[in-house]
Amino acid sequence: MDKDTIRELNKENRGIDKETDVLSFPMAETGNGELMEEPDPEFDEEGNKIFNLGDIIICPDVAIEHAEEYGHSNEREFAFLTAHSLLHLLGYDHMMKRDEKIMTRLQKMLMMKIGLAFDDEVYELNDHQDEATEDNIAYPAGSICSHCGYVSILGRPNVGKSTLINLITGMKVAIVSHKPQTTRTNIRAIYNTDDTQIIFTDTPGVHKPGSKLGKIMVGNSFASAKNSDVILLIADGRFKTPGDIEKQLIAKIKENNKKAVLAINKSDDITKEDLLPIISSYASLYDFSSIVPISAKTGDNVDVLLEELSKLLPEGPRMFDSEHMTDQTEREIAKELIREQLLHFTNQEVPHGIAVEIDQFEEKYDDNAKDEYDRDIIVIKASIICERSTHKGIILGKNGSMIKRIGTAARKNIERMTGCKVFLELFVKVREDWKNNDLMLNSFGYKSEDD
Repeated sequence: MDKDTIRELNKENRGIDKETDVLSFPMAETGNGELMEEPDPEFDEEGNKIFNLGDIIICPDVAIEHAEEYGHSNEREFAFLTAHSLLHLLGYDHMMKRDEKIMTRLQKMLMMKIGLAFDDEVYELNDHQDEATEDNIAYPAGSICSHCGYVSILGRPNVGKSTLINLITGMKVAIVSHKPQTTRTNIRAIYNTDDTQIIFTDTPGVHKPGSKLGKIMVGNSFASAKNSDVILLIADGRFKTPGDIEKQLIAKIKENNKKAVLAINKSDDITKEDLLPIISSYASLYDFSSIVPISAKTGDNVDVLLEELSKLLPEGPRMFDSEHMTDQTEREIAKELIREQLLHFTNQEVPHGIAVEIDQFEEKYDDNAKDEYDRDIIVIKASIICERSTHKGIILGKNGSMIKRIGTAARKNIERMTGCKVFLELFVKVREDWKNNDLMLNSFGYKSEDD
């Protein structure tokens, strides 16, 4: 790949006019070295599954220039770029300080395994395995940091709010679906650095409610905005002008006189020239503290967005320990991971009239367990609530085939989240018009935050 070609790829895919040494293009959903969703596999001659994680493109001219600049061999530079990009394809990143330390250590381990690590890297990996590192240093709740506060994320359904939250935390906190109105409750995710703590609230997409559940969802979005320190409004960059929903949200921001940042998402799908009129349209409606084009899918410019948000938050005590990434319990996340697979597998056949209720969440330990997280297995029994008997038949599938697929996929995601084996049993129940039943809504955990 020559310099001109890699510059064009950067323009097309990242919106930057620059020659870089390497680009990686993931083709599978991964996180921290694991497949988040298993793509269609290929098979080798022995019948083993082969997954295409993505493409790595290296520009030899730039790589050789960097090798000379850093004073090491071309072989090491090419190996390092390959290791670095492979980790990106496996879902590792270096946007945040903690993630950067993890990724740096993995890079050093890969370089050592192929015999191209520097002596100091080998020494660090071999002789300091048990030493306490900065990764183990906790900033407890109550400790003072330079920037701390609540940021409420607002936007229309399916604009990328949940995708951004999952990218920032590095874990699946909020479920993602191509269907609108996926998020139903205000989910809090926590971003930490040495001097910053941002508590993000991923709100349900604002839409015209057609049920009591919809009214609760929209009401909670506005309540979150009213009570936050900063508003992060996300707009879809593919639309050149603000729609009625965006204008409604901006009116609410004005009404509450809130500091706000605008993120124009899906910038990877539009050109830099197309961004200018979009930015101008939104700037004419409100005096945003900053406007940042981003891609929640690829991570482009998200580090810039985090810096802009941090600047707007005051000094203060941390609300949560720095290890916390969400205030949701494993039980709550498990419920959402099951609902995510229901939306995925039933596609357009079953609308959003489904809910999930956890009936049992039992942690079992063996005799050698050292702490509360050293679990042998978690037993989960959950009820899937639908509105019609025809929906129940679709969810179950012929001879129970669909419910098995949903259960298997959900179990794998829950196991990744909990770090141990999970036994998951699903039941399907029909509760007609439950989205307009106050008692059922309350039972399923859908409550107005203004109550």
